[in-house]
Amino acid sequence: MKKLSKVQQKQQALVLSVADAIEEQARAQIPGMVQCWFDVEYHLFPGSLLLCFQFEEQAALDAAKPDLLKWQKRLSAAMLKKGVILKDMRKHLTFTLDGPED
Repeated sequence: MKKLSKVQQKQQALVLSVADAIEEQARAQIPGMVQCWFDVEYHLFPGSLLLCFQFEEQAALDAAKPDLLKWQKRLSAAMLKKGVILKDMRKHLTFTLDGPED
């Protein structure tokens, strides 16, 4: 893996802190959520950021779907507090059954 530049390391730390905070909230409020993971290409940040809430089963995923927009807004607000504007918040958070290695 290519070594990250100083700017990319700062971006990674920012994304990790936001992802950890949102994951903690989501685990407490969404039944069946397993973990939060993210994928990002730092040279295209913030446009390439994708946070995924992984669920253990389809029933839990289906039950959580109505709250997706609420969590997308939370992510957008949390990133804005860190000085990062997500132009289209709907593209940056999704609910899935897939893990980070899938």
